[in-house]
Amino acid sequence: MGETGEMAAATGEVAGRLDVGDVSIAYRHAKGAAPGLMWLGGYRSDMTGTKAEVLAAYAAEQGLQFTRHDYSGHGASGGAFADGTISLWLEQSLAVMDQITEGPQILVGSSMGGWIALRMVQEMNKRGDKGRIAGLLLIAPAPDFTAELMQPLLTKKQKQQIETLGYLEEVSQYSDQPNIYTRALFEDGERNRVLTGLIDTHCPVTILQGMADPDVPHSHALKLVEHLPADNVTLSLIPDGDHRLSRPQDLDLITRSVSSLVEQVR
Repeated sequence: MGETGEMAAATGEVAGRLDVGDVSIAYRHAKGAAPGLMWLGGYRSDMTGTKAEVLAAYAAEQGLQFTRHDYSGHGASGGAFADGTISLWLEQSLAVMDQITEGPQILVGSSMGGWIALRMVQEMNKRGDKGRIAGLLLIAPAPDFTAELMQPLLTKKQKQQIETLGYLEEVSQYSDQPNIYTRALFEDGERNRVLTGLIDTHCPVTILQGMADPDVPHSHALKLVEHLPADNVTLSLIPDGDHRLSRPQDLDLITRSVSSLVEQVR
């Protein structure tokens, strides 16, 4: 794995690239105090989205370490999107955490990024490296979305398309380009399911979920809470919140939630 870097925006971030396997992963990193914040974006999102930018500015104001990256096939990273799986994006996220960040981190996972964050916790626990993840902020988290949110709604025709073509194409509400869900993504999703037992996080968890979310129903967040330890879990339901949670009031809630987690773990 290789690394290069150059100074980025006014946030004091260094923009660089990290080779993970045969893919070049783009990242931005700002040094600062602990705990650091690590951003994990959603499916087909990149690290320059509104929420990531707001968190970068917040971290800079507070003098906190901040790290974000694009998964392979996303944003400025290399690789083909259709080759991506939860396992691959998890491997890349762990590599960024291991090689770019320093000290305890609060993982901020949006949508699919919430699933990646929970899998990172599990993998770090297996290593006996529990102290590195100091907290979790999960925004409209979508753990196990392939099995829990997509599979039950697939029509017979869609299932046949996945089997015969190897992928499912779906109109996106957020892009002119359709969403692509591959057979490999569904199969790999089964191997990465987290809603099968207790998810021992060993850290405080805050979940923000919109009740007007058309992609991830708030019942999914309630189900996730059932799989987390009873203590140190906070769930905030936003009655008129959508999936993006990028309105000014949503962004304010996100920064206040991060600030609260920082205070808890310091």
